[in-house]
Amino acid sequence: MMHGKVRSLIAGALVAAVVAAAGSSSAQAPAEGNRNASPDVYRIGPEDLLQISVWKNDAMSRSVPVRPDGKISLPLVNDVQAAGLTAVELREELVKRLAEYMPSPEVSVIVSDIRSFKVSVIGEVVKPGRYELKSWATVLDVLALAGGFTQFASRSRIVVLHPEGATMKRTAFNYNKIIAGEQENFYLRNGDIVLVP
Repeated sequence: MMHGKVRSLIAGALVAAVVAAAGSSSAQAPAEGNRNASPDVYRIGPEDLLQISVWKNDAMSRSVPVRPDGKISLPLVNDVQAAGLTAVELREELVKRLAEYMPSPEVSVIVSDIRSFKVSVIGEVVKPGRYELKSWATVLDVLALAGGFTQFASRSRIVVLHPEGATMKRTAFNYNKIIAGEQENFYLRNGDIVLVP
């Protein structure tokens, strides 16, 4: 009788462990590789225009562009890394730096003009080029911006190249399968290149 209870407790613990492990891996999977989900946070990039406001301090409040090296320049704090941060993260960094010069600084950071989100479309499209986007866009959105395909385009062999460090990750995009509902359209990321052979 006692052995039966022990066995059922062990079996229950194993089932709970397996369910917990499966739940944690499925929760992580979309964050790592799901390009179909719309990105939920905008990160500042080079060429973006920021409006920095310091409450009751007009001399510190100004509109600043993010330089190609990803930094902005402000009085007192000099160069501050902005690219790669969210507006909230940059605000926290500025508050920390300005606290050395003024008590309890109130800072707001507004991305007033997005200029860093760029993708390229090359190959057999009507208007190949580099496109500056103001919001998230899918592959189909960008192909539409490029005027669609030429008569020589190989619609089933489109490739999206995404820079990852020193390498380029390749993702196949089959337009014919998208139209047939056999493949999903997905959102592009900054720096992506859509190659239409």
